Amino acid sequence: MKLGVFESMEKDDKTKNENEYSDNTTNEKIKDTRYPIIALRNAVLFPHETLRIDVARKQYLIAVKDALDTTDRYAFFTAQKDPSMEYPSGDDLYSVGTIGRILKVVKLPDNEALQVIIQGDFRAKAKIPTNVSLPYATVKPIKDKFKDGRHDDIETAAMRKVRSLFYRFVELTDNVTPDTIYEIEQCNSVSEISLLIPGAIYIEYKIKQSILQETDPMARLETLISCLMNEIHILEIENELQHKLQERLDRGQREYYLHEQMHLIAEELGETDSPSDDAVKYRAKITESKMPEDCKKTLLEEVNRFRLMPVASPDANVIRSYLDRCLELPWGIYTKDQLNLSHARKILDTDHYGLSDVKERIIELIAARSISPNITGQILCLVGPPGVGKTSIVRSIARALGREYRRIALGGVRDEAEIRGHRRTYVGAIPGRIINAITEAGSSNPVILLDEVDKLSSDFKGDPASALLEVLDGEQNNSFRDHYIDMPFDLSRVLFITTANDISSIPEPLRDRMEIIELYSYTAEEKFHIAKSYLVKKQMKAHNLTAKNLRITDSALRLMIDGYTREAGVRQLERLIAKLCRKTTVFIVEMPDAKITVNDKNLEEFLGIRKFREPEDLHENAVGLVNGLAWTSVGGELLQVETAVVEGTGKIELTGSLGEVMKESARAAVTFVRSRADQYGFDHDFYKNRDIHIHVPEGAVPKDGPSAGVTITTCLVSALTGIPVLGNVAMTGEITLRGRVLPIGGLKEKSMAAYKAGMKTVLIPHENLPDLEKIDDAVKEKLIFIPVKTADEVLEYALVSKKEKPAVLERSKRKDFLPPGTKNRQQKWVN
Repeated sequence: MKLGVFESMEKDDKTKNENEYSDNTTNEKIKDTRYPIIALRNAVLFPHETLRIDVARKQYLIAVKDALDTTDRYAFFTAQKDPSMEYPSGDDLYSVGTIGRILKVVKLPDNEALQVIIQGDFRAKAKIPTNVSLPYATVKPIKDKFKDGRHDDIETAAMRKVRSLFYRFVELTDNVTPDTIYEIEQCNSVSEISLLIPGAIYIEYKIKQSILQETDPMARLETLISCLMNEIHILEIENELQHKLQERLDRGQREYYLHEQMHLIAEELGETDSPSDDAVKYRAKITESKMPEDCKKTLLEEVNRFRLMPVASPDANVIRSYLDRCLELPWGIYTKDQLNLSHARKILDTDHYGLSDVKERIIELIAARSISPNITGQILCLVGPPGVGKTSIVRSIARALGREYRRIALGGVRDEAEIRGHRRTYVGAIPGRIINAITEAGSSNPVILLDEVDKLSSDFKGDPASALLEVLDGEQNNSFRDHYIDMPFDLSRVLFITTANDISSIPEPLRDRMEIIELYSYTAEEKFHIAKSYLVKKQMKAHNLTAKNLRITDSALRLMIDGYTREAGVRQLERLIAKLCRKTTVFIVEMPDAKITVNDKNLEEFLGIRKFREPEDLHENAVGLVNGLAWTSVGGELLQVETAVVEGTGKIELTGSLGEVMKESARAAVTFVRSRADQYGFDHDFYKNRDIHIHVPEGAVPKDGPSAGVTITTCLVSALTGIPVLGNVAMTGEITLRGRVLPIGGLKEKSMAAYKAGMKTVLIPHENLPDLEKIDDAVKEKLIFIPVKTADEVLEYALVSKKEKPAVLERSKRKDFLPPGTKNRQQKWVN
């Protein structure tokens, strides 16, 4: 048989005597014979015992092969004196062992080791050579020798005692097989039972070896009785501990088994009065912390409660979590502000183009802190359409100040506990988002961004906007109480900055606590500079491209702004630039030396057909068609209003998804127009014999608000008189029944929409003149702003005169007329 290929082999019964072997009888077939030696580590083989061993050492693999090549498959199994020795010599092995038969051999996967099942037959003593490189030994069977004065009664009593102890051992453990129990029950020989029981119980291998080489059966029984009594005593203690432990545990606490066992052992040793290690650590951390003394007192009381609780108690875990959360807070830890104005300006200008109002306000804040470091109560709210840089500017502010930055998204939050946390009485309670942000920042004065504060909502769980009142109030947040922490924490040094798209959605009490800074839509020129100086570099770096791989010309960027985007910010523009970069990477992968140049001529090959084109008739004079201006949360929009007058019975039809306010504004416009029938020369009874249909295109988009009043009025007068409206004029303003034009909001966004649409003139309410200070200079260069007080003035400017010349040009000499190029003039006082 070749070593390394082994299969399952059944025991060959032809070579075994039918009678069980006894040490008192000598098998006539067994003489002084040489057998292969196989050393055992931490194990002893007894007669009639079956063992499963792993053989990996080379010399013993050879011994297994040699044994398998014989008819009876016998080998001499003996224990090593030192189990750690890899290659023991003859002096390192016990001379007394067991002749055993190899029943089965299985090759183990992934290595050359063998799993061998052996069964002991009889004890033997071997003459083991000192050099065991070829492990063979001459063995001789061992016979039992009773001492003089042998008494049957003593033997019977000893057998009864060892049996009773063995049965008690079996009751305490489940590691003895039924076959072994049955075999011991049927055994009536002192010699046999003293060799059967050691193989069935777990005792130290050295004790087993002493039992194996003992020739007096009564001495073996005495040793067995002592070992069994010791094992039974240990098992009884273990079972007692297990019983006590089982009484304390339920199904949900089994995971704490090991901890509770240690606790019970400490009780048995009388050490329950000593505080746990965790309690000592908590006490030391609290003492070293910079938290106020009242907070330390509160936490130390919690530590005392924790110390007296069982380790597996659910309340102990609640207190542990609470203490960990409280100690994670950065009590009294502050980062040092960087108050260098030139450094702050450099960072703000490097990260963002424009946004002068925000940058100037931050410079003022830094300057104020450099003079008065303890100034508090400054809560900023950045309001503007999406994509104009509200979130990113806050990150730059934190970098300019040298503070940690954390962002809290409030969009869709409707549970008050998200802000103030859950009380500890609830399962799974955690602190609110404010405390979590402070913990993550690792300092008590970070910059925290409360993003989308206008998207908060409320339900039966509370109003999170109300919970923010304390957070954003400089007079109250120095002792902010989170429901979970339940201790005052100072938020007065935190710089809170909020963002919103629609300031009207913010509750008045909350809005009153914040300083509003408006961010407006970018002009086309601003978008061009942002794309060229920031977005292109950012996306090329993200896609690992260089100027050698991709070049985007200025003409391509301007065409992307005018023909592919209609947005207040630059998010869609950045996506288009990223798309160009992705398409370039495809060319580079296929042709590593490719050099791509994108210009206005080949831009459609990369981005597809141009999406936005100015309508050919947008600037043409038309009857019953007026260009209005509207404000939305994403910026200003050009809102065209159409009116058709047909024969009918005086019905007024309003379509285009108009809201109630806009419908009321349209009815007010109709009433005003009826009062001006004589002045403009149309039929007095048009409201009886004509049907009027007012429509605002893009009917799927909801529209509301009063600022379209002058637009609807002009459209009605044009439709009734047949006089065209100037196509390059846009207007906005609320109208009253007497024709007064009232002020509106969002003038900057609306003027931006007129600028993008290529309008020449914008009619605005006279009371909105101060708002022109906020309008970008580039817009003022392109637009003529005309303030009006009445609807008659609007009609005078908007309707084409009889000479078919724009009325605006004829009246450009009025004092309140604002020609192109009007810029803000700010007087500066310098000492």
